[in-house]
Amino acid sequence: MGFFDSLKKYKSQLDAVDSSVYYGSKTLLEVYERNAKLEAEIEQRTKELDRANKQMLTLQHIWNMMNSSEPLSSVLNAIVNSLQGELGYVYSFIIQPQIKDGESYIQVAASSRQDFSEKFAKHFNCRLSDYKMVYPNINGLKDAVMNNTIFQSTNLVELIGGFLPKLDKQGLEKFFKDAGMKSYILVPLMSKDIHFGSLIVFSSREKISNNELNFLGLFAKQIELAITIADLFQAVKEQAVTDSMTGLFNRRYFEEFIKKEAIRAERQNQNFSVISLDLDHLKQINDVYGHNYGDIAIKAIADVLKVNARSIDVAARMGGEEFNLILPGVDSAGALVAAERIRKAIEGVELDKIGHITASIGVATYLEQSDDLDELLELADQAMYESKRKGRNRVSLAQHSKETSWQDIAIRTYIDILTKHRIPVEETTAKLLTQKLKEMNFSNEKLYQVADTLVSTYNPDHNDGSVKQKVQLATLLAKRFDLSKEQIDKLKIAVLLYDIGNTMLPKDLLNKTGPLSENDKESIKQHPVIAAREILKPISNITDIIPIIENHHENWNGTGYPYHKSGDEIPIESQIILIIDSYFALLENRPYRDARTKETAIKIITGEINSKWSSKLAQEFISIVKNDLD
Repeated sequence: MGFFDSLKKYKSQLDAVDSSVYYGSKTLLEVYERNAKLEAEIEQRTKELDRANKQMLTLQHIWNMMNSSEPLSSVLNAIVNSLQGELGYVYSFIIQPQIKDGESYIQVAASSRQDFSEKFAKHFNCRLSDYKMVYPNINGLKDAVMNNTIFQSTNLVELIGGFLPKLDKQGLEKFFKDAGMKSYILVPLMSKDIHFGSLIVFSSREKISNNELNFLGLFAKQIELAITIADLFQAVKEQAVTDSMTGLFNRRYFEEFIKKEAIRAERQNQNFSVISLDLDHLKQINDVYGHNYGDIAIKAIADVLKVNARSIDVAARMGGEEFNLILPGVDSAGALVAAERIRKAIEGVELDKIGHITASIGVATYLEQSDDLDELLELADQAMYESKRKGRNRVSLAQHSKETSWQDIAIRTYIDILTKHRIPVEETTAKLLTQKLKEMNFSNEKLYQVADTLVSTYNPDHNDGSVKQKVQLATLLAKRFDLSKEQIDKLKIAVLLYDIGNTMLPKDLLNKTGPLSENDKESIKQHPVIAAREILKPISNITDIIPIIENHHENWNGTGYPYHKSGDEIPIESQIILIIDSYFALLENRPYRDARTKETAIKIITGEINSKWSSKLAQEFISIVKNDLD
């Protein structure tokens, strides 16, 4: 091979190598580019997955809130904070429409916990939540709110400047730039098909993806469900502690609150006062104008208390026309001033047909008149009755009672019955109850517990706590019939003692499931006489209670026992005990039947009008049971 032939050969080999290197490099570059593109796609998918996980976590938080009983304010705050924490929004808040005193506006209901709000307040010397605002006049925004569609924009200055027109626009622009805010999204919120408000989020991103908008739409639906559930929880909670007629707190809440207030008062050595208030002449209003107007008068009293009470005061309807007001941190002098202001306000009310109404008011102060809650409430009640005795429409300050209280009489009577073995109670039980009765720190609750225990000795199906309910119900009924305080005190004692004769009846007779024989019926008819004559008559301090107990099974039409009295021959206190006893008996299980529902019991009570009880008594009773003891 010649020299030139060798050069050609080497050149061909070099060209082949060069071509191989070129195509190899090209392949490597393509592989590198594909890998880089794949890595970028993986990074993008990872970010999307991370964002989806955060969105799911946010939705999970909302679900957790829906499964709790948190108040609406807590739910709204959790919503805005979850958006900030998990989805990276710079700031978020919820606005709600408000109407007050005829003025319509929107106000911040919740805002995320973030440096932004503090910086904003410091920079502009104001907070969004401090202002009554209106929706800014931004093209498309109001339509979005009305049509329940999402609205987005990059013009933050236009939004906040619309909310707060007095703010400097250039200052706003610089502030948003420094805060890294580039856009906002407004998401209308609905609750029960009614516009609830709007969620507004500030984003550091100028462009918002469709996926993000879709998520916010889904998120809004969960918010709406959470709001509905929170509203439901709140409504149920309020119904549990609120009187349905007046909107004031009910007896149950009052009794819980005053116990806590007493603990606070003792810890801080600070007074609180109780105002006991009773609408004058309710019976007369009901008789002349009807119960609807009586209800109107009761609601008018409640409205006066709402207007005149401080935010820390607790006003409660105790039942019927009776109200109590707790004044934390107020001594007797201050309470008398407050009570007189309330009295004048009530006197100034003029109602259609009825005209002016008045109220009798009593005042008692914790740590001044008494350091015992039961005694304090009794003293306030007595002061209220003192106002009635002096002519009504006045305020009286409680005085320490020198007369023996009805509780003392009941306690002494129970101790006598137990220690002298007047009824067949197991000796260990008798000693335990006697010891409880003799305790120095005695309370009404312990008295009711003793009464419940004694009833349970002959009635195993007795509902614990019903003696207290019976006393409360009897008191409310007695006030509807204008009974005096002395009559009401006797009635309370009679309610505690009226059924004590049943302990003397054979248990096999009380538990009999079949029909009663004539002898059985005669034995049962004797239990009021047994209670009154054999058990209670030897106890000297309750002789005036005995006629009430003797007659508590007499029917309005004369078919009762033991004396076959009828109509007004029967003491009103005995009539009250009969209807209360019959009602609670219907609610308890019996060997021969199951317990009845409240609604069924009321129907039975109604069916026996003018036979077992008068129409007037039944109407008043049913009114109280339906409205006052729910």
